[in-house]
Amino acid sequence: KGIELAVEEVNKSGGIKGRRVRLTSLDDQGKPEEASAATMRLIGRHKILALLGEVASSRSIVMAAIAQKNGTPMITPSSTNPKVTEQGNYVFRTGYVDPFQAEVMEAFARISLKMSKMAVLFDVKSDHSVDLAKAFIDFHQKNGGQVVSRQTFSSGDIDFMAQLTNIRSSQAQAIYIPGYYTEVGLIAKQARQLHFNGPLLGSGGWDSSSLTEVGGHSLNGSYYTCQFFSEEPSEKVKNFVALFRKTYHSDPDGNAATGYDAANVLFEALRSSKSFDRNDIRNAIAQIKDFPGVTGKITFDANRNAIKPATIVKIVGGKQKLESIVNPK
Repeated sequence: KGIELAVEEVNKSGGIKGRRVRLTSLDDQGKPEEASAATMRLIGRHKILALLGEVASSRSIVMAAIAQKNGTPMITPSSTNPKVTEQGNYVFRTGYVDPFQAEVMEAFARISLKMSKMAVLFDVKSDHSVDLAKAFIDFHQKNGGQVVSRQTFSSGDIDFMAQLTNIRSSQAQAIYIPGYYTEVGLIAKQARQLHFNGPLLGSGGWDSSSLTEVGGHSLNGSYYTCQFFSEEPSEKVKNFVALFRKTYHSDPDGNAATGYDAANVLFEALRSSKSFDRNDIRNAIAQIKDFPGVTGKITFDANRNAIKPATIVKIVGGKQKLESIVNPK
């Protein structure tokens, strides 16, 4: 919906260089093989100038390889695995990478919360969760902290008592859980049942309005990183949220915001590009500096990853509240 909103806006303002933007969307059904087929159809049959997508890194990696081979610029709004942009110089990312959000949460736990003894509980079947856990552990140990317990689970699990009992026995002060909100809510309830009262810390997989519906007040005092929070005080965010609500009668989530930014970065590049040649468009995207997105200012580094802030959200009274916005070093 964020991409659709950006397209509607740009066309209402006259398009780009006198031409309307045409958006072609294909459903990849959440499967890498379908993402591959859809990408080839978009490039071969629809003759697109650029790709926007995917959300999940596993599918974005597949798309990126095809985009690179065909010399088609691609911007992923929110895939965080570094391997996505490693596919080649036609592939960009307007969201941050996994190591950055892990570093932000580790520093927040260690410095702001004064937590030095950490436990990590991660999804062993998710590359995303495994990579975040490794990055968090590496940063914490490098900075003099202790990781006193490392526990795993698998997507779809509903009983975490054994892992949480081990964590409680380890005397960890907090638990880093780079998982998704469905499991996190259950973990929070079971942790409190075992009288573990330290904060639970998380990543972008927590970012859902359903998080507190599952975990309720068990999540109070917990924190997570995300790319966007609709209650951020900037006028740009307020205007985006108001427009989104007017158009769709709901609040924008992180995917809507990152999609909106990715589309507008592409439109900015199309305006400044020497032509609509794909190579010229690629070069124009690479030159983007301090683009004022709703998820923060966006500049691309040498690896075509966005240099941008991360948001930390705190859960208070069963509701998500803005804690802080952390800019990259």
